[in-house]
Amino acid sequence: MTEALLALPAHLRRRLARALETGRLEAPVTVGAVRSELGVRRGADGLVEALTAWEALGVPDRAKAAWLRSLEEAASRRAAPELVWSGPKVPGAYVGETRGVVENALRGATQSVWLSTYVFFDGQRAFELLARRMEDVPGLEVTLLLNIERRRTDTTAEEALVRRFAERLWEKEWPGARRPRVFYDPRSVEESGPEGVLHAKALVVDKAQVLVTSANLTERALDRNIEIGVLLRDPGLARTVVAHFQRLISHGHLHPLPPG
Repeated sequence: MTEALLALPAHLRRRLARALETGRLEAPVTVGAVRSELGVRRGADGLVEALTAWEALGVPDRAKAAWLRSLEEAASRRAAPELVWSGPKVPGAYVGETRGVVENALRGATQSVWLSTYVFFDGQRAFELLARRMEDVPGLEVTLLLNIERRRTDTTAEEALVRRFAERLWEKEWPGARRPRVFYDPRSVEESGPEGVLHAKALVVDKAQVLVTSANLTERALDRNIEIGVLLRDPGLARTVVAHFQRLISHGHLHPLPPG
């Protein structure tokens, strides 16, 4: 019920709280009224659903506003963003190391993992910890967003290229018995040449922390290349990242990988 409110950016939550406090937004709340008040085009349906559910429970507007403002107070007390680096060690400064941050996050996952990478090498090793965590925590839901590369001289049909990638992933690269959901950007396999590719490198664990990084899921990127990222223990931001990935999927911009 509150998912849409938690995913709302901080400045829009404040604007919504103010609208409820001043009576500019009153029941029955409509999609048009929310769009007008917040100046948004997307996501209004979910906000209306949450506010309507509160209304059915008899929650007054000022109590709704107070709850929204309490989210901002909690957000202000969250841990500061942490820089995460790969590459040569530099004396005189402590920074998180990419491999350690990724592995610690995966070891603590209990509910969900969203992992997006442009490139991975040696899947048996790259996905080993994640696959083992899926075995240890049966309820853990894992979603991988992977890029499928079409080489410049490759004239394979799109469906065949995707099927070949899926067969290699499941037969040779994925090390576990349980399989994650996997999605790809269909533009990357177009026979006329990629119009766009899935280039995002991000990890979201339990919708509570998110790592955005320049590092791909390769040994070189995790350990040797000079790579930089930011780790944020921010449930609001983490949920926003997951919600955007979910919208890309629901609108058909990311396609599910065949079972192989």
